[in-house]
Amino acid sequence: MTEQVLQLNKGAEKRLKQGHLWIYSNEIDIKSSPLKSFTPGEQVIVKSHSGKEMGRAFMSPSSLITGRMISRDPKQLMDQSLLRHRLNIALSLRQSVFEKTYYRMVFGDSDLLPGLVVDRFGDVLVVQISSVGMELLQEEIISALKKVCNPKTILFKNNGKMRAAENLESYVKVVFGEDVSEAELEENGVRFIAPIVAGQKTGWFYDHRMNRARMRDYVKGKTVLDLYSYIGGWGIQAAAFGAKSVTCVDSSHLALDYVQKNAQLNGVEDKVTCLEGDVFDACRQLKEEGAKFDVVIADPPAFIPRRKDQKAGEVAYQRLNQFAMRLLEKDGLLISASCSMHMSQSSLIKAVSLGGQTLEKRLQITEQGGQGPDHPVLPVIPETEYLKSLFVRVLPA
Repeated sequence: MTEQVLQLNKGAEKRLKQGHLWIYSNEIDIKSSPLKSFTPGEQVIVKSHSGKEMGRAFMSPSSLITGRMISRDPKQLMDQSLLRHRLNIALSLRQSVFEKTYYRMVFGDSDLLPGLVVDRFGDVLVVQISSVGMELLQEEIISALKKVCNPKTILFKNNGKMRAAENLESYVKVVFGEDVSEAELEENGVRFIAPIVAGQKTGWFYDHRMNRARMRDYVKGKTVLDLYSYIGGWGIQAAAFGAKSVTCVDSSHLALDYVQKNAQLNGVEDKVTCLEGDVFDACRQLKEEGAKFDVVIADPPAFIPRRKDQKAGEVAYQRLNQFAMRLLEKDGLLISASCSMHMSQSSLIKAVSLGGQTLEKRLQITEQGGQGPDHPVLPVIPETEYLKSLFVRVLPA
């Protein structure tokens, strides 16, 4: 059987030679490789315009990112054997850094497994698939994960927005083992219960682990406000690290229920208060009430989901940080974060700076952080670096 070939335009192989893994639709020689001739999820051989074999890729003929490289060896299929090999390589990194089995085990392209994310909660694995190629390998993924991790449960949480771009259906189901709706984890010595079925994405966000660990030195004996608290990743850890009191704000009733559960789990329920509602409305209410905090954490969802949202998103970050600074005591600390891929570290600094200038505050950035080692960055793919955090001392001008 003759295998399909994806022929590139002249010069389009340059990025691939540098180690990039994505092939855009405008880089394909559509005369030699008409996109309608490919099946979504098909594994094809990639060739340069001169005919040199570059490797093998998954195809998504209707997407902007039409091909995703899976191997530099054109003969190497993504099958159970390669999946298992790549999973073992990914696992070795996490095992070298973390003592306990709570981490993002697979981070898509960064682990050479495009379209696959796996979060590990001990013996529970939560899997997210966002590409047709990986969707066609469901059974192979399950088998490989069983061999590598020996889990009790594998949950497919396949209801993310990226699936729509690949015309994939949305579903959530246990594909192996015990039927569960929650999973326990530990981060920086603090215990949590995460709603892996009903919660956001996989139920937890491991990416801020290192930034939350650095918070320990700033919150002892302090009053803390956690905006967009979700289930208490920042807030409960602040309380466990010795904060005097913590107020968690979120629009989700479910999330705040888990804040209370996690507060009780760690014996800090007497320190933690929940406020349900829109964060901007809650900030206005707290300001009107004259509330002040020693530390304010502003870690919102992505305000810039697409590049066209850049301008509006940057304004939203500025407004949020300005609201946060209004609620700080004199010589307070703002922990500002962004998970928007399109928001650079310098842009976040600018948004915080503009907020400070408007309020006539003097700012000192004491620390800057990014995503943890279980979210490795590929230098040739800037998009794999998305998380930023700033620890900002806010002083009178």
